[in-house]
Amino acid sequence: MGYGVISVKGQQISLVQYGVIHLSKYSTHELKLKKIFERLTQLIEDYLPDEMAIEDPFYGKNAQSMLKLGRAQGVAMAAALARNIPIVEYSPKKVKQSVTGSGNASKEQVAYMLEKILKMELSREFMDATDGIAIAICHQYHANSPASVATGGSKKAKKGGWGAFVSENPNRIR
Repeated sequence: MGYGVISVKGQQISLVQYGVIHLSKYSTHELKLKKIFERLTQLIEDYLPDEMAIEDPFYGKNAQSMLKLGRAQGVAMAAALARNIPIVEYSPKKVKQSVTGSGNASKEQVAYMLEKILKMELSREFMDATDGIAIAICHQYHANSPASVATGGSKKAKKGGWGAFVSENPNRIR
């Protein structure tokens, strides 16, 4: 499972952290879910994100795989919800289209475009992390688009997030 944490200052997007949660070494699905929850909770505590964007659940051919994916997404969402972090979901096609211009782009095409957007080389060792980075950048593009801001989509999503906390409690920040 890949993840990416970005920082946005004005129009500048920078990559803060990215990586892969390796789950194959865990013998049961329950242990894998626990590991996902623990790692995401740690990332949230370390980076205090304003929002979390994840991939929409999608229908696959194998019902068991779909069920396991749904559970993993639920655990990821629970880690954010436990810290009152708003969650936004994007379809894989929407993410690819946002980053590359094509909803049918390959993983390699997405990675190439991410390197151009971020102006840095991404480690091929963490190719699964490109999904997480791409979702974060897709969210940044859509949450701050004129259409989203006009409809209040971005502002509603941020209510109660870390950004709101900081602006409402400047004396508690060191």
